[in-house]
Amino acid sequence: MHSQPHPPSATEPFEPALRARLQSTLSAMPPLRAIGCNVLDATHEHLLLGAPLALNINDKGNAFGGSMASLMTVACWGLFNLHLQRAGIHAEVYVQDSQIRYLTPVYEDLRACAQATSAAAWDEALTILREKGKSRIAMRAAIVLADGREAATLEARFVALRPAAK
Repeated sequence: MHSQPHPPSATEPFEPALRARLQSTLSAMPPLRAIGCNVLDATHEHLLLGAPLALNINDKGNAFGGSMASLMTVACWGLFNLHLQRAGIHAEVYVQDSQIRYLTPVYEDLRACAQATSAAAWDEALTILREKGKSRIAMRAAIVLADGREAATLEARFVALRPAAK
């Protein structure tokens, strides 16, 4: 009997309990609570987080770059965590490195969409993590405007580490 969950389709949403657990985790972090971070959508392909402009405004009247960077980073981190939880793997996720490009000022509520750079990367990352206790995945996130344009992008590598047995 196969104990692994069935492979999800990319558009299949994560289970409501996993989404609720992620929202609870995000809400418990003071910096994310301060920017008003909320889970808007979560499928096996992407995680969409939102934050109101009013809590993330800078001296120019548009979105603070640090808030955009945080939201994109956390969207990637959250998506990796959702995949780990769905697979029943306990591991800690960290950002290893990232590069951000700011393309245009944002004058609306923030929406950060994260995904792996390759859909097949999830299976590989989870397999390596099970075998070696450590795994990496390349991810991409963007601040997406209401008209579909990208206002900022993040390309990053995230690492998952299983805790050592005690």
